[in-house]
Amino acid sequence: MAYQGQRGLSPVGLGVAIAINGGLLALAMMTATTVMRGPVDKPLETEAIPIDPPPPPIDEVKPVERVVNDPTPAPLPVVPPAPYPVPGPAMESTDVIPPAPPPPVPLPTTPSGVGTGTPVTVATPLPVLVAASVDPRYRADFQPDYPAFERNIGRDGVVVVRVLVGSNGRVSAIEPVRSTSDAFFEATKKRALSKWRFRPATRDGEAVESWREMTVRFTMQDS
Repeated sequence: MAYQGQRGLSPVGLGVAIAINGGLLALAMMTATTVMRGPVDKPLETEAIPIDPPPPPIDEVKPVERVVNDPTPAPLPVVPPAPYPVPGPAMESTDVIPPAPPPPVPLPTTPSGVGTGTPVTVATPLPVLVAASVDPRYRADFQPDYPAFERNIGRDGVVVVRVLVGSNGRVSAIEPVRSTSDAFFEATKKRALSKWRFRPATRDGEAVESWREMTVRFTMQDS
């Protein structure tokens, strides 16, 4: 008796079956609809919170204005302006004449006749005094030479001196009162003793000595 074995699976049929199943699975995946559900939103609930009212405004404290009465200002002292130097030489002078001799003592009158008499004084006229003055013939010689050092530095100067004018009209003595520098005073002294000429002072027509104060200004002239 012949033995008939069991028939095995064909490879071709197995491949066809797998292909069919795969196609069905792909079709199912393409046609399937995925529905995603999320949490359901609840309605927003609000609650009114009461707010405290703002505080009342604070009143501004205004400064108190005080009226202070200013004292009456004291008047400022009046200071005269300094004299402006006059361009070029300027001569100023003050005369000093010796005092006149005292009047004579009245002599008593000789009594005559009956009775008593009183002494009679006769008024003596005062002497006629005439101050010394610059002799106009020598006025051009009054300006001293400008000191070389002061001229080189361009400095102006003022010299005030007292001169004793003799009866002949010449200066016999000179005294400094004030000077910008010794150089200015020396130039003035040299010129005064050699060149200055005056008309002498007179008392009752007679020439006498007298002191005069002279001011000499040295001013640089713009060239």
